[in-house]
Amino acid sequence: MGLTQDVLQRIASDTLSHYEASAAQFWLGTRDHDVSQNISALLHHIQGAAPFDILDLGCGPGRDLKTFTALGHHATGLEGTPSFAAMAREHSGCEVLAQSFLALDLPADRFDGIFANASLFHVPSQALPRVLAQLHRALKPGGVLFSSNPRGEGQEGWQGGRYGVYHGLEGWRVFMSGAGFVELTHYYRPEGLPRDQQPWLASVWRKPAA
Repeated sequence: MGLTQDVLQRIASDTLSHYEASAAQFWLGTRDHDVSQNISALLHHIQGAAPFDILDLGCGPGRDLKTFTALGHHATGLEGTPSFAAMAREHSGCEVLAQSFLALDLPADRFDGIFANASLFHVPSQALPRVLAQLHRALKPGGVLFSSNPRGEGQEGWQGGRYGVYHGLEGWRVFMSGAGFVELTHYYRPEGLPRDQQPWLASVWRKPAA
């Protein structure tokens, strides 16, 4: 039996409340994280001439929005945690959409790239096909989606006050290909370590041009 809409809404609201309650600590703990490998992976696969229109999905306090802007691109954030959204606007100067992943309202064919760094794993697997279809629609033809998620074997549930789904590569491929994306590459992070010390699965996907 699937999750009801009320349960899905509670998952979203409780997870956002978890981040809201620890917003300042989260910013202090993540503002210096080096995700340049992930940013490069997205930008490398976007076709056409820069600058690109980038959606930072789950932008948090705005660390990566500022990086995309400094690289000359047009970055827009999307964030459901109110304190994070306010921090991101102040830190980056970018537009930040105040939206939950389970209540997306995005224009069609708008973005060259979507950067989903440590964000999509919060979407319950039941809702993931719909969310990915919405992101697919928001990309321009030929656009690129980057995702990085803590990996597992499909475990799903609450951990430390937030909801997560821990996808393996094959399971993630099923969701992404089902939404119409074509895989470009994948890798594990942090780079340079043995696989059992690489808890993050990163992957890059294209929306076909035709």
